[in-house]
Amino acid sequence: MSEKPKADLIVEKLREIMETSATEELDWSNYGPQSTIESLGLDSLTILDLLYDVEQELGVHLEAIDIVSVGNIGEMASLLIDRGA
Repeated sequence: MSEKPKADLIVEKLREIMETSATEELDWSNYGPQSTIESLGLDSLTILDLLYDVEQELGVHLEAIDIVSVGNIGEMASLLIDRGA
């Protein structure tokens, strides 16, 4: 049985975090690395909450400015891996 790539594990963890903290009911069946931040309906306050949750769950600190350049969940996973997740 092969291990999943780290990026896939991070994407799954991000989904868990977002699904738990989402304020809207979303269809998570289509969630994946290509999902954009906008398609998930994350506003600035929700993104700040997400950053806090990521720090707590993954032990990686990100600033809001770090997320500005992120276009999709795959890019966010790569950023987290670069920061030591």
